[in-house]
Amino acid sequence: SGGGPASAAPAGNGAPPPLALDGYSAGAPHAVAPGEPDPNGVTYTADGPLPDGPRSAAVHWPKGEVGAADVARLARALGLTGTPVAEGKAWRIGDRDGQGPALQVNRQAPGTWTFHRYAPGTDDCRSVTVCAGDPAAGAGDPVGEEAARQAAAPVLKAVGQGSAEVDAGRVVGARRVVNADPVVGGLPTYGRPTGVTVGARDEVVAASGQLTAPVRGAEYPVLGAERTLALMNAAQGPAPRAGAGGCASPVPLGAERPAAPCEEAPGAPARERIAVEDAVFGLASHSVGARPALVPSWLFEVRAPGARDTYTVTYPAIDPAYLSPARQDDRPGPRPSEPGDAPRARDVRVEGYTAEGRELTVRFTGGVCADYTAEAVERSGRVTVTVTEKPWRDKVCILIAKVHHRTVQLDEPLGDRRVVGSDGEGVPLEKPGARLPERPAV
Repeated sequence: SGGGPASAAPAGNGAPPPLALDGYSAGAPHAVAPGEPDPNGVTYTADGPLPDGPRSAAVHWPKGEVGAADVARLARALGLTGTPVAEGKAWRIGDRDGQGPALQVNRQAPGTWTFHRYAPGTDDCRSVTVCAGDPAAGAGDPVGEEAARQAAAPVLKAVGQGSAEVDAGRVVGARRVVNADPVVGGLPTYGRPTGVTVGARDEVVAASGQLTAPVRGAEYPVLGAERTLALMNAAQGPAPRAGAGGCASPVPLGAERPAAPCEEAPGAPARERIAVEDAVFGLASHSVGARPALVPSWLFEVRAPGARDTYTVTYPAIDPAYLSPARQDDRPGPRPSEPGDAPRARDVRVEGYTAEGRELTVRFTGGVCADYTAEAVERSGRVTVTVTEKPWRDKVCILIAKVHHRTVQLDEPLGDRRVVGSDGEGVPLEKPGARLPERPAV
């Protein structure tokens, strides 16, 4: 079966083609925990034995285009009427002036979609572009978890996630957010959630997710949780040196192990020890040859010292013998820099957002040797966020992909305005660190 972007396949024995995992360099991919703190500078430890998991598992890829019938089915579940209209790279159905219910779905797989029922737009205006009235805000306590689950159920069924693991514990003001992680190929997933926001009137007021089901690709030998945890710790290299500084040396492409990106100096702070409380084998969202994919991974439930809640860190479980660096011209992210290179600013794709009051926090993936700034332009029906990357000048840096967050201050609370990136495409609501799903039988 096909495996998406990859290098030439190993000769003989029907072996799968090497997987061009972005961020992989000279022996091991670097840990990326979607939506969680940067894992660099910590050591993950497990008190007891960890599970072995299966011997092999398949990568899953987005494929195809979203048709009008799929959009209409989702629209009906959201209470929209009318016919989907193709507008450029997206389908749209609903109100066109940004003040009423509207659904937008990207036509290309994975079919990222966003929905809003209301946009602030009464006569009670506090600025030129934003009005205070918010019909979805409601008053008093949010709906209960069971009522929110029932309101979200038709939407989840319409996107093929009627049996997905559901978390309805998050509350924002008078709204309750229902997050669902789909099961793909019999495995739990991480980094591909559907989020449904239910207002105080028991109605869906906002939602986002991906509409197309990923397609099974090539199957790869995978490692157990204990070995994967060891690789995740080893990939971080030595503890960063004290004080300001960047990467000290490039990674030799022919090396068996990654060169240390930063120099460890006497007096550098010791790594923080993070407890691993559980491990579940599943599929995690990663970039492979500049394409999104669900990669066989271990999902580690971890807890920082003194923390009340746990969060999830994921790491690819594929045997490193089957991983290869992505070709440089295929990578959308930062490239290894050379001394003398002029810094080149570029837009970075925004992958998720959260909002609290007038603060809008966006998530994106970038490198470790660049400055990132975020700006927001507000309109009555949407907020456009642009994240700009400016590489550090005269720094030699290895390619490490990690998750960043930046917060911008809005003139007014986000309300039910849509959040879009600089390309005009909707940005999904980011799921905060959640507990792992139940461990499936393997």
